[in-house]
Amino acid sequence: MEIILGRFKNNKVFICAFLTACYTGMRTGEVFALTWNDIDLDNRIIKISKTVYAKDKEANSKWYLGTTKTLGSQREIYICDTLYSTLLKYKELQNNHKKEFGENYKHYTLEEVKNKYGKLVEYKIIKSNSKRSRVEMVFTRKDGTYSGTDIIRYPFKIIHHELGIQCRFYDLRGSFATISLRNGCEIKDIAEVLGHKRIETTQKYYILSLEENKKKVIKVFEDEMNKF
Repeated sequence: MEIILGRFKNNKVFICAFLTACYTGMRTGEVFALTWNDIDLDNRIIKISKTVYAKDKEANSKWYLGTTKTLGSQREIYICDTLYSTLLKYKELQNNHKKEFGENYKHYTLEEVKNKYGKLVEYKIIKSNSKRSRVEMVFTRKDGTYSGTDIIRYPFKIIHHELGIQCRFYDLRGSFATISLRNGCEIKDIAEVLGHKRIETTQKYYILSLEENKKKVIKVFEDEMNKF
């Protein structure tokens, strides 16, 4: 984390998104679907109810907001002190950018997308100057441009090729789960924070078996045998 944060200290958007994932265990699509309405800084809660994904390459927008992966994925996550401070500073920076760019700052609205039966299935994020149904996306470029998960594509090329760290943004979720478990948190509580209905999912796919932990297993057994 120190290496990555140091390398991107001037990229405030990436830093804020990176730390949001680190300190919440949110899925990639959940992080970049966040709007400021989802973040309650007063009560220090993030409300997770949607995810973002790309569907087409239209000039106006290719990004859509849909429901979370499962119904159980809709949840609330506590904002710790470190993340609270980061979000607060980032929001202030974004507000300054809005003033700096003025009328040239990019704004977006949500367009309802319904199926053939007339049921609302998702929202399309569309660039618009209209204040009606305006949505304030959290992670945007300096001029307000929203580019979904593409905003982390270039930073991760640097992470892979320049820093030599082979990881994905999504891997921060597994690190969150592993570190929390190794430091005494209950697997059930970790599963709820991650949005897993079954703790087996957390155990099977998100808890990493570290080399030092496997060595510890052997050492504990050896110590017990030496008591006889």
